[in-house]
Amino acid sequence: MKKLVENFTQQLKEAKSIASKAIISNQHNIQNVLITGLGGSGIGGTIISEVVSDNCKVPITVNKDYFIPNFVNENTLVIISSYSGNTEETLAAMDMAISKKAQIACVTSGGKVLELAKQHQYDFIEIPGGHPPRSCIGYSLVQLVQIFISKGLANATLMNDLEKAISLLDKHESAIQSEAKSIAEKLHHKIAVIYSLGTCEGVTVRFRQQINENSKMLAWHNTFPEMNHNELVGWTEKNDMLKVITFHTDFDYVRTKKRYEVCKPLFESLSSGVIDIYAKGDSKLEQFLYHIHIGDWISCYLADLKGIDAVEVNVINNLKNELAKF
Repeated sequence: MKKLVENFTQQLKEAKSIASKAIISNQHNIQNVLITGLGGSGIGGTIISEVVSDNCKVPITVNKDYFIPNFVNENTLVIISSYSGNTEETLAAMDMAISKKAQIACVTSGGKVLELAKQHQYDFIEIPGGHPPRSCIGYSLVQLVQIFISKGLANATLMNDLEKAISLLDKHESAIQSEAKSIAEKLHHKIAVIYSLGTCEGVTVRFRQQINENSKMLAWHNTFPEMNHNELVGWTEKNDMLKVITFHTDFDYVRTKKRYEVCKPLFESLSSGVIDIYAKGDSKLEQFLYHIHIGDWISCYLADLKGIDAVEVNVINNLKNELAKF
């Protein structure tokens, strides 16, 4: 897993090359977008929806279930994201999208999704397979960017932002690893409470997922200002098992930042401490990729500290084997 994380910018470069060769049809009166996928395949949908939120003129819904919303119709762009191409929930959702005559575009490495895409002549981008889905977010996220650009739903300058992100990560790789290792040491034997300040909730979800799968640890996440209306009330008792991790971007709203400034002393007094992670870069895409990369490194270093295999996900494989019996 550490080798895959180390090669993140190389993956982004390869993903950009794949995207540049993709043949995606023009939009046909797209009135809304549904991105459906789960786990490492689905998190890209959450992240791209936040990256393009300031410019995309149609609503975007991210779906992580067997079923799709009733609003889906022939004017809906449904993006099917399944790394293996055989995720049962995503295949069920795809069948429903087909029955509703939605406009479908697929991002996959193969499997049934690719088979259906070719059979129905849907747009698709095929990415390299053979790795844990969570380690291939660079491949899938860049293809989502390409689909949004090709469909006229995002500005083509996003690809320039991607180039800058690659350069940024390469430039700061040593410092990113050093900071990640330090944070992992502070998180060892702790429960991570992960917060974003509104703009990058997808990044915090991704980090929680990486802590779950790579580090084999429980964690939870929430976002400002929503947590100020519920979870904040739960901060009443000292618990030294908790360590608060916050992800900051330059795009966080001033009032949201003020909310965090007010809450931070409370977190510090009732937990074992607060760790603030500040992104580098100019654009949302740069800063989100920076956060993703440092979060991935933290999860790998935690696995090292625990002496465990970051790649292994036996409990998930067991679940799939049991479900296959029905």
